[in-house]
Amino acid sequence: MEQTQTNLFETQRLICRPFKEGDESDMLTNWASDPEIQLEYGEPVYDTAEQVRGLLEKYLNSYKTDGFFRWAIIEKQSGQNIGQIAFCKMFPDVKTAEIEYCIGKRFWGNGYAGEALAGLISYAFENTDFDKLEAYHQAENAKSGRVLIKSKMHITDTVERFKRAGQQPEGEVCYCIERKEYSNLKEENK
Repeated sequence: MEQTQTNLFETQRLICRPFKEGDESDMLTNWASDPEIQLEYGEPVYDTAEQVRGLLEKYLNSYKTDGFFRWAIIEKQSGQNIGQIAFCKMFPDVKTAEIEYCIGKRFWGNGYAGEALAGLISYAFENTDFDKLEAYHQAENAKSGRVLIKSKMHITDTVERFKRAGQQPEGEVCYCIERKEYSNLKEENK
């Protein structure tokens, strides 16, 4: 893989950077303790600062190995960690990564998730050798669905996660974008 570590990228209103010491307070306050956010993408709810500190330590330790891609989403205006975006699963043999993201409720309705996703798509195709990016959401999760609908990604029948498990999506709506599609869109927008 060309890029094997989480490196900072910026969008107009966001800084997406590796997590760092001191992020735990914003993580707890803005998203990690909220069941509505955490359970939507299959993560546990963290009730205490100690629990969030353990999660942060896990992230920090994972940065010591190649192939860990997880960004804290920082709102430039406030400097707060308002969420995260990551490659939650990677399939290097087919050069595919699956994206997950979350934004704290106080920051919903500002287009931040879509902005972070667009930034990550650009980052991935310009700095890694992934040829395909995928994501999915539960059909009833309309908020996440709107983010993906507005993105450069398009609906697809399934994603690599389900293919490898020999499953068909049941209640999930799958999206993807391939490097060639991204390049074509970039050319069209010149």
